Amino acid sequence: MSEQLSITLPDGSSRPVEPGTTPLDIARSIGQRLADDAVVARVNGALWDLSRPLEANAALEILTSKNPEALEVYRHSTAHLLAAAVLELFPETKLGIGPPIKDGFYYDFDRPVPFTAEDLEKIEKKMVEIRDRDLAYERKLVAKDEGLAKYRGLDEPMKCELIEERADSIFSEYTLGPHFIDFCRGPHVPSTKRLKAFKLLSIAGAYWKGDEKRQQLQRIYGTAWFSQKDLDEYLRKQEEARKRDHRVLGRQLGLFAVDEKVGQGLILWKPKGAVIRQELQTFISEHLRRQGYTQVFTPHIGKLDLYRTSGHFPYYADSQFPPLVDREQIARLAGEGCSCAQLSNRLESGEIDGFLLKPMNCPHHIKIYDSDPHSYRDLPIRLSEFGTVYRFEQSGELGGMTRVRGFTQDDAHIFCTEDQVPAEVAGCLELVKVIFGTLGMKEYRVRVGLRDPDSAKYVGSADQWDRAEKACKDAAASLGVRFSLEPGEAAFYGPKIDFVVEDVIGREWQLGTVQVDYQLPQRFDLNYTGADNQQHRPVMIHRAPFGSMERFVGVLIEHFAGAFPVWLSPVQAVVLPIADRHNEYAGQVTEKLKAAGLRAELDSRGEKVNYKIREAQLQKIPYMLVVGDREAAEGKVAVRTRKGGDQGAKPVDEVVAMISGMAQSRSIEE
Repeated sequence: MSEQLSITLPDGSSRPVEPGTTPLDIARSIGQRLADDAVVARVNGALWDLSRPLEANAALEILTSKNPEALEVYRHSTAHLLAAAVLELFPETKLGIGPPIKDGFYYDFDRPVPFTAEDLEKIEKKMVEIRDRDLAYERKLVAKDEGLAKYRGLDEPMKCELIEERADSIFSEYTLGPHFIDFCRGPHVPSTKRLKAFKLLSIAGAYWKGDEKRQQLQRIYGTAWFSQKDLDEYLRKQEEARKRDHRVLGRQLGLFAVDEKVGQGLILWKPKGAVIRQELQTFISEHLRRQGYTQVFTPHIGKLDLYRTSGHFPYYADSQFPPLVDREQIARLAGEGCSCAQLSNRLESGEIDGFLLKPMNCPHHIKIYDSDPHSYRDLPIRLSEFGTVYRFEQSGELGGMTRVRGFTQDDAHIFCTEDQVPAEVAGCLELVKVIFGTLGMKEYRVRVGLRDPDSAKYVGSADQWDRAEKACKDAAASLGVRFSLEPGEAAFYGPKIDFVVEDVIGREWQLGTVQVDYQLPQRFDLNYTGADNQQHRPVMIHRAPFGSMERFVGVLIEHFAGAFPVWLSPVQAVVLPIADRHNEYAGQVTEKLKAAGLRAELDSRGEKVNYKIREAQLQKIPYMLVVGDREAAEGKVAVRTRKGGDQGAKPVDEVVAMISGMAQSRSIEE
């Protein structure tokens, strides 16, 4: 009789089992409901197929739909189901990879004929058909040489490439019925019947292994959920997201434009969009003055030596625009036979000087600090700027306002003593809290990036790091929101705090950041005179509550679905005369609104008033003030709101005071 294995369960209990017992067997022994709900197992910390025999004494956990890792396995299995369906319908197709991703999965295919929307419908129908066959995901171990011969015979070159890269002499593969096999580490759900709800979403191009020099593949994206209810809710949110797409709304509402002749990733703020940006800048500027910041302005370029010192050039060259070098110098070097590669080397080494479109504002602020001597009595010094910076993002990564090549940061840098770091970090977080509260962004979480004690990439003493990390952790805890500590996620120069905001349909956006920096003051040899009359190194705090103004406004467009609160609305009220004879009175009302500092327009077109109301609603204008004979005679306006509809007739002065109050209070309620 073989020796039994000892399996330890999450509650600490252990049970003896025969060798060859599977996690699913143990789940059934605990209860049929657990076995029915089981998706995958965790054995000694590693994910494990439910049908895979246990090989030795182990700690075992059965994962159900309540576990995020189980959902990843579920989606990975659905990706295999997709690949099996594609091969049944289009057997000439070659397989790439098919991993789970956030909210779904994808699979890459090499096929000479492009997939169509009609193909997606056929593939999804075939996936349902295969699912209903209740096919098992069976794991097999294969010797590398044997596997290579098999996949070469199947004419699967990408799979062969992946196998050849593996150092192991044995690898795993999974079959799905008699006709489908895939080189894969797994694990997977036990059988296709477990896959309850899935949907194919789109087709996109993708290079093999992300290398633009390799062949272009077709990537099919899908999503999968444990229940139809969850799938329906996800699809509802996706539809809502499409309605809120800031690229569409930005065009419809006349907020911004992107023009090929100007350049992709470079935003043209139109007058209405500029109103929103200016209102946000005015709002935060009030709080900056309250907190003791002083405003500065810096140029859009700087000498390469400035960025060599900061470390931005050449170490981050891939994300920067090429340097600007004197043409006469280039012509002279070219005449001397200097090649492009030699020119690049000379730029990096410092033999050739030039200028760089600034990727960061911090080196400029550092030089402002360094332009005068400072005493400990001067600190903290808080410098702020709405500074435009430039990053050369890849064209495929650009997207409306949320991923651009030129953007303005609500940037500030604080130069302080180490003792002042906790209070200054707390002040930065208080500013972020004010912004989110004013804009109704109630759901957000905080990530605190800490150093990895085992890594050598971090600069500064352990004592400095301990104090800075404590300041960040204490400040995050004081906010009263969810926060996570993430070792290894600090910048090399110090810990950081990132704010992740959840919008009204549940999507997350990383917006503001606060970073504590010991490195740049050291690189630039910054000093202040201490109480002991000796020179000391200041600590530098970087902070940008909005982050990028472009990205922030893009997120706001989607958060509010273009219906901005009154104080941010480009047009706060529109006056609508019913007939031409009411134009004079309507003009007087419009002027009263403008005199009160409100952004008001008069729509005196000869259209019917219902048409003009509809136009105003499409433009998401908060207040529509209709005037006719009765309103003109009584000194009133008939008030309509974009949310509440007809509010009845009210005296003009009362309406002006009401809208002014909404704007001045920066209320998000209407």
